[in-house]
Amino acid sequence: MEIIKKSLNGAYLIKPKVSQDERGFFEETYSKKKFEEIGIITDFVQDNHSMSVTKGVLRGLHFQNPPHTQAKLVRVTKGAAYDVIVDLRKDSPTFGQWESFELTDDNHLMLFVPRGFAHGFCTLEDYTEFQYKCDSYYAPESEHSIAWNDPTLKIYWPLENPILSDKDSKAQTFEGFNSPF
Repeated sequence: MEIIKKSLNGAYLIKPKVSQDERGFFEETYSKKKFEEIGIITDFVQDNHSMSVTKGVLRGLHFQNPPHTQAKLVRVTKGAAYDVIVDLRKDSPTFGQWESFELTDDNHLMLFVPRGFAHGFCTLEDYTEFQYKCDSYYAPESEHSIAWNDPTLKIYWPLENPILSDKDSKAQTFEGFNSPF
């Protein structure tokens, strides 16, 4: 397993060792020991799995306010997604910056998203399945979102008219966001 530090403080891209032959493949998707060796100390308590039927579904940019912040380990197990993280920690040197990654069932890449980040993704293929581990339980009263197309953040997305939930279509702007992190 290779753990690669990314430009946003605390974010890591994980490239698992994949053993593959004519029967299929095997990979180690998580090792608490290997994470702790590089300073990622977390206790995952909840696993989530979503499936998006069509290409162009956009979910996010979601986050939970304290005391229910969540670190996540995310991956695509079927299909492909364009994944985006935004640093919302006001005292971080990378506050307000974003980074993107392509996660697919072919590249097997995973992304560690630290607490205090907004997270979102859009599907690049029909029937994309997205799985993630969280280190805190879902708390709907603490859930919030930043608009995917926020004019201050200027995030590049590989689509113009995504399929959004009603909740995501009403997300707040980054300019109106007062960071509790």
